[in-house]
Amino acid sequence: MAKEECITQRNKTGDTSTLRYRKTFATSERTLQTPSTPVSKDKGSQTAGRSSEDDTQSLNGTSAQFSNRRGVSKEPPSKVLLVLVFGLSFSTRLYKITEPPHVCWDETHFGKMGSYYINRTFFFDVHPPLGKMLIGLAGYMTGYDGTFPFIKPGDKYELHNYWGMRAFCAVLGSFLPVFAYLIVLELSRFHTAALITATLLIFDTGCITISQYILLDPILMFFIMAAVLSMVKFNQQQHRPFTAPWWLWLVLTGVNLAGALGVKFVGLFVILLVGLNTVWDLWRLLGDLRLSLVDIAKHFLARVGGLILLPLFLYVTVFAIHFVVLNKSGPGDGFFSSAFQSRLIGNNLHNASMPEYLAYGSTITVKNLRIAGGYLHSHWHLYPEGVGAKQQQVTAYLHKDYNNLWLVHRQDNNESQSETPDLVRHGDIIRLEHKETTRNLHSHLHEAPLTKKHFQVTGYGINGTGDTNDLWQVEVCGGRKGDLVKVLRSKVRFLHRATGCVLYSSGKILPKWGWEQVEVTCSPYLKETPNSQWNIEDHINPKLPNISLSVLKPHFLEILLESHIVMIRGNSGLKPKDNEMNSKPWHWPINFQGLRFSGVNETEYRVYLLGNPVVWWLNLASLGLYLIMVAVVSITLQRGFSLGQKRMEHSRVLMRGGGLLLLGWLLHYAPFYTMGRVLYYHHYFPAMLFSTMLTGITLDILLKSTDLLLRPPYSDWLQRVGQLGLLFTVLYSFYLFYPLSYGMTGPLAHEPGSTMAGLKWMDSWEF
Repeated sequence: MAKEECITQRNKTGDTSTLRYRKTFATSERTLQTPSTPVSKDKGSQTAGRSSEDDTQSLNGTSAQFSNRRGVSKEPPSKVLLVLVFGLSFSTRLYKITEPPHVCWDETHFGKMGSYYINRTFFFDVHPPLGKMLIGLAGYMTGYDGTFPFIKPGDKYELHNYWGMRAFCAVLGSFLPVFAYLIVLELSRFHTAALITATLLIFDTGCITISQYILLDPILMFFIMAAVLSMVKFNQQQHRPFTAPWWLWLVLTGVNLAGALGVKFVGLFVILLVGLNTVWDLWRLLGDLRLSLVDIAKHFLARVGGLILLPLFLYVTVFAIHFVVLNKSGPGDGFFSSAFQSRLIGNNLHNASMPEYLAYGSTITVKNLRIAGGYLHSHWHLYPEGVGAKQQQVTAYLHKDYNNLWLVHRQDNNESQSETPDLVRHGDIIRLEHKETTRNLHSHLHEAPLTKKHFQVTGYGINGTGDTNDLWQVEVCGGRKGDLVKVLRSKVRFLHRATGCVLYSSGKILPKWGWEQVEVTCSPYLKETPNSQWNIEDHINPKLPNISLSVLKPHFLEILLESHIVMIRGNSGLKPKDNEMNSKPWHWPINFQGLRFSGVNETEYRVYLLGNPVVWWLNLASLGLYLIMVAVVSITLQRGFSLGQKRMEHSRVLMRGGGLLLLGWLLHYAPFYTMGRVLYYHHYFPAMLFSTMLTGITLDILLKSTDLLLRPPYSDWLQRVGQLGLLFTVLYSFYLFYPLSYGMTGPLAHEPGSTMAGLKWMDSWEF
């Protein structure tokens, strides 16, 4: 009937595009019918049914592409499958959770940071605090007292109660296959697609390994997947706006976005995914002429509140708790400003008193005002051959240290012998002597190690004896000649008398010969910047009266801003550790190289982070297969061929549900190609979750398309054989590679008698 009408219309108008339009959507109309709009055989009824459907979707502003579809009746009950997925996921993650009973890989960092929270000791890390706070809370709730030092991988836990922190991470990691199952089920309405996805994740050795240890990754991925699930559930509620379920999933999406960002800045990627989905949703609402501008404003404000203001409030709250809990001085003090440190109990600046004005004869520390600029520092080591003059190194060091101490002398070394020492003033010419080595702060026309347009700064002379290149003029920023130098509060610059350059912390990290400390130079560019500004932090002079420094304590917003600047700079400056593998983003999808979590030789308990090769390579192949299938469907529809109700359903799932997952994979993977920091294999795991969900949908639709080759019941048999073959392949590959996750001892893979003999399929695998 529809075809005859199309031909008639084409004959009247000569418009062949109308034919393609009608042919394409005739099946679509039947597919989109709901119980309230039954299919009619006549044109008018069919058109009315379509209009009713379109109006309903338009009126509700839905971006839920699948809200009107129901699962196939022959599919097994979802609750039974969900319980099965839940049980298998938890059992595989919690199995042997206490093995090995020693520190593995980055447990040395995040376990230690959990201890810091229990002990309320301040520390610095490049990631936001939520993940470490939760690890510390899990340890505290399960009886861990925070006394284990977490010095290095391999250290035995002995009697320390570490299992609670591992179990907490494993429980969160166990939810990943469950969330993936529910997400795919919502996007496709196919239980088989959801079950394929869950199976791939449950039996992936990489996902098991990364979930079983005290790490941030399972916590991060938990919040990412929870945010995506909440977003998809929210999309499905769009036909019931402003109802209780609609608000629930909107709020849960915002909560989980805050959680993801609160664990790692990688959480920004899932925020971008949700943001793009929301923009598309609002754009569709804007085009719905049945909605008033007031209705659109309500939708907009609800999303602003739930997806921007609520996550922002929760994120800031996490930092507020972080600052309240970590109120004691610790190893992270030196990364922050003097004012920040003054709020930490036990820090020498907390409720401290010291002489107010800088004086000759004082012992001081000099801190650069650039965030994470470091303390002016020297040590006995010399610059290597070929790096300027072979004199004593001067650097900026981020930690408090005895080698940060300097003595303030007059240029002629004639110190006042009176009871009250002379004060240093703006314009004075001084000499700074390193207390430990007795060498003077010195500069000359040799180029700096890294910043070649600057001059080298060294330690020169002995016992205070040097030359005219040791003289520096004190300049108080914004001051006038004769102004006094206030401790902690004055911004000071040191101008080199002989060359006219200014003492400068470049922020660049020196090589191994410089102990990876920060480069200090003398800059010929005299513009005032935080790099060339310093303040006097510690000030010891028994001849001067002390004053209280409690007025220095900063406000919450100040320390919040400073914390983020320090984290971002620390993150971008990360370098690989000695003998630690780092990789490139193109390595990750092909499973090129794993990470050694524990053990090296045959006598040690070895754990190796490596994804199940079958699962990962299947994911990689499915990415290409997905693009081919989408291209075929798109060309078919564009050419006006009728696909039938079943094919239209599959094409919708591929292009809409699969498209969302492909976008999620790209957002969590592609940005790493632009990052300058060191990268590791485990950075790919959030993207791998999206890739696996896409694989589940792609393979399920491929297997459901067997009727293109064979007629029923042979097509059904082929589909079942394909599903069983896939299940067997994944299970058998897990059987082969599970020792990587659960640990192995004895001969290595290349030696006879090894449990992994013959399984080193790539030379780059190091198990």
